[in-house]
Amino acid sequence: MNVFISGGAKNGKSDFAQNLAVKMAREAERPLYYVATMIPHDDEDRERIERHQWNRNGLGFRTIEAGKNLSQALTDPEGVYLIDSVTALLSNEMFREDGSMYHSAPRKITAELRELCHTFDSLIFVSDYMYSDAIDYSDTVEAYRKGLADIDRMLAQECDAAIEMFYGFPTWYKKDEEVPEELTRMAERNDEAAVQLAVQGISREDGAPAHPKALEREANFPWAEFRHSGGEGER
Repeated sequence: MNVFISGGAKNGKSDFAQNLAVKMAREAERPLYYVATMIPHDDEDRERIERHQWNRNGLGFRTIEAGKNLSQALTDPEGVYLIDSVTALLSNEMFREDGSMYHSAPRKITAELRELCHTFDSLIFVSDYMYSDAIDYSDTVEAYRKGLADIDRMLAQECDAAIEMFYGFPTWYKKDEEVPEELTRMAERNDEAAVQLAVQGISREDGAPAHPKALEREANFPWAEFRHSGGEGER
């Protein structure tokens, strides 16, 4: 089963994805891999990486560092792979060290990830929902958002399940008949815990107070918003 998970920052994507990957690997008795795509550029990035390493400590993950050329890093056809994140993967390919932008990066990654979906049967993709948090963006940021939308839309179509996380609440927009009922029950248990935190105004992942406006949002974002990206744009 291949799974696509999206959601805003600090909404419980990584925790849910890790629990799901561990469950899939243990039930199928398969090796478990964490594919780390972030290339750190500053202390904040390095602290985030350390926090994620601590969170998955003892869960049985074998870490693969793959900031680019993901298809070359996945070599075990029997493995369960947690790929975190698609967002960083696109950034690595699109924005080069010399300051230039590779406009064809979204198409390259879309083709690469589609091929992986057809080759492997136990992939979990984590991506960031960044389609409704501001009104105006620079041309560079808008090109990146449109590229990520193209990739996310493809993954939602190709994967057996598509989930959005919102303050710890998983919403299943797509669920293949092969998705075990236990995974749905796991999501429901996740909901129950998140409800208690949301009532208290607390973010599930780090315990920080949730912004009042965030708690007022409708949890079920219309994923048709991915279509806002329009045409291919300049490449």
